[in-house]
Amino acid sequence: MRWKLFGALSGALFCLLLALSVPAATPATSGLDGNFDEAQVAPYTLPAPLILQDGRPVTSAKMWQKERRPELLKLFRESIFGVSPPAPTHMRFVVTDNDGQALDGLATRRQITLYLDGRDQGPQMHVLLYLPNGVAAAPVFVGLNFHGNQSIDPDPAIALTTTWLTDYQSPGIVKHHATAASRGQDAAECPLRQILAAGYGVATFAPGDLYPDGDGMIAESIHPYYGTQSAAPDHWGAIATWAWGLSRVYDYLATDRQVDAKRVIVFGHSRYGKAALWAGASDPRFAMVISNDSGEGGAKLYRRNFGETIRVMNTYWFAPRFNSYASREQDLPIDAHELIALVAPRPVYIATATQDLWGDPKGQFLAARAADPVYRLLGTDGMGVSDMPPPDTPVLSTIGFHNRTGAHEITTYDWAQYIRFADLHLHRPVVK
Repeated sequence: MRWKLFGALSGALFCLLLALSVPAATPATSGLDGNFDEAQVAPYTLPAPLILQDGRPVTSAKMWQKERRPELLKLFRESIFGVSPPAPTHMRFVVTDNDGQALDGLATRRQITLYLDGRDQGPQMHVLLYLPNGVAAAPVFVGLNFHGNQSIDPDPAIALTTTWLTDYQSPGIVKHHATAASRGQDAAECPLRQILAAGYGVATFAPGDLYPDGDGMIAESIHPYYGTQSAAPDHWGAIATWAWGLSRVYDYLATDRQVDAKRVIVFGHSRYGKAALWAGASDPRFAMVISNDSGEGGAKLYRRNFGETIRVMNTYWFAPRFNSYASREQDLPIDAHELIALVAPRPVYIATATQDLWGDPKGQFLAARAADPVYRLLGTDGMGVSDMPPPDTPVLSTIGFHNRTGAHEITTYDWAQYIRFADLHLHRPVVK
């Protein structure tokens, strides 16, 4: 049955019909790992995003905001991401570099140290920010980088990141630390000049500032400082830690007069796409959310046994309780469509790639589509399509989507769509 046939139904009734349209998963097939055969995808039933836990349908925007949204946030914290500490109360910001003629005059470059407890010797974040010259108050894309701030551009003035870094496929990272050879090695993943020319800024930081992205690194993270109990079922994992850090970057950006704090866009690729989704879901100050190839734990449906499954995921990314749902995904009280729905009514873009079967492109499309009723209840056009579009055919409704031809990566094609999407929904910046 085509999606548009449900247009006249209420959001709550739509969700009930959606849940009933797919039979429940069978234990014999629901836990398959690395399945790439659509014929082997087990039937499943998605939880209804517009039905409260007590069984009442959500029939208004007020009910969503006051009752269902807090309920879903609590479920995601308890079951998947963990409970993060509140924002610091004594954080301070120190601008250590401020060059108004960076990149041949195209941008203003700032490097900022965020002292999370206000003390010089306490936990810190090191943020790299580029703002387009000629824009009075610029919208900004905020996201993590994989190999340190210096990896996003060969600009020699960028300070080398000093925290632990993953050295996966990175000759410029030696024994998990950045060398000069890593400068600009990931520039293709963050085309600064393309983004700045469109009137947008970019802010980024390395994951190791908060939680080094590797097994057994919790002692090197900020967790010991906060004294949280790693064995607690709802202990915050690395994804939640990085998402918490994205919100701390927002805290700084809101103080910068050259930034439009009402148009800050959180983005991420792969595991950092998971963090971007959770940051955008839990922090409504972000005006837009972009998830590139986020897969399982991000925009991919858990109940759809295609590609990666919970059983084979990195456990340090999530709360300890999450792993208990391995091979019984149908028992999770929530699924990825509800994570996407938590961004509503703000624009969200879910991007996949045709060769990224581990991340299940179809499962990400289905999750985005199943978030549509919430977006429509809140007065937007939702996803706007019922069928998965062909590759390289962007959907630019309030729920955006594309399935790029190619592999698991973030490319200039992806960025071109994200800029178009931001121009459309947040209004194109005026570049003098």
